Amino acid sequence: MLYSMKTVCQSTGMTYETLKFYCNQGLVPNVKRDARNRRIFDEQDIAWIQSLGCLKRCGLGIREMQHYVQLCLQGQSSIPERQKILAQKKDLLLKQLEQIESALNYIDEKQTFYDEVLTGKRPYRSNLTQTN
Repeated sequence: MLYSMKTVCQSTGMTYETLKFYCNQGLVPNVKRDARNRRIFDEQDIAWIQSLGCLKRCGLGIREMQHYVQLCLQGQSSIPERQKILAQKKDLLLKQLEQIESALNYIDEKQTFYDEVLTGKRPYRSNLTQTN
C-alpha cells in the first residue's frame, strides 16, 4: 500500500515541511512519485522516516544524518561505523541525562526548601540577601 505525505506525517508525527525537507536533502532515498508527481511512501519508507525522527532526537544534524543514510545504503559492511556513530551519540545523551537529573534534583530540593519555609518548618535563608 502507498501513502501520501499527509498520511505519513500524521502517522509519524513529523511536520509536512520537515518531511519535505528530509526528502529534498536525500534522507529518504528512492522516493516514489504518483501520476501527479506527488511523493508517495510505502511501509518500508515509513519505518525509515520514523528512524529519521529517532536519529534527530539522538542529536544527529542533517549532515550527520546524510552520512548515516549513505552508510546504510552501503549495507552490512558499514555496520561498524554506524555503531560507532550511535555509541558516540549515546554517550552524549547519557551526559545530557545526568545534567537533566541534576537540574531536576535541584528543583526538588528548592521546592522542598520553599515548602518548609512557607509552613514554618525552616527559617528563610538566601545567598543573595542578608536575612536575620
